[in-house]
Amino acid sequence: MDELKWELLTEVLGQMEAELLKLYLQANEIEAELFQEATTLNIATVTFGRVQVFVEKKNAEKARLLLEEYETQ
Repeated sequence: MDELKWELLTEVLGQMEAELLKLYLQANEIEAELFQEATTLNIATVTFGRVQVFVEKKNAEKARLLLEEYETQ
């Protein structure tokens, strides 16, 4: 069985926050994927709900450092 390629980095509230974090990671050469369950609340096209942010395992350590930096901005 192949080893999983992706690792959970964090979970954020809302699609917009997840997309901003994904863009930040990508700007720092870290690929990221988002996963959101179907239970959400939509208000004027803004989706609220928990969104999981995954990164490739090989970049997880760098992504954690970037996440700390992102959260302090």
